[in-house]
Amino acid sequence: MTLILPAIVLTIAFCALAYGLAIYALPFSVGLTAAQYTWAAGAGIVMSGFAAIAAALLSLAVVIAVLGFAKNPIVRLIALAVFAVPAVVAGYAVVHGVAKHAIDSTIALNLLCGSAGLFIGGAAIVSLNALGESVLSR
Repeated sequence: MTLILPAIVLTIAFCALAYGLAIYALPFSVGLTAAQYTWAAGAGIVMSGFAAIAAALLSLAVVIAVLGFAKNPIVRLIALAVFAVPAVVAGYAVVHGVAKHAIDSTIALNLLCGSAGLFIGGAAIVSLNALGESVLSR
């Protein structure tokens, strides 16, 4: 009984942390790819880190710029979808990793993970849209 409450608290804390990080899955994956590419090209750890940070910020800036300057709602939706698709995949994977041993039914597990992925993708869209409006409204 004494280990159940810490396990529940740690699971909730892990899910909250994963939710906060899954929203920014696109900049993370772009930064990781840039770091791997520069490391393979022969750069050191410091230069790979700078490349990762620059690529992540650039990917975020490009999406915010498209949101700020595009007047066509289809183009804005495509930019938001490009940002949200990795968040959906990350949200699905996080919930699947947490719930795969608790739910026996594959259909119920996929429905739960899919709905959680869509929720996190929607949160990524809302977060990026709010960030874009706050940055470009100044």
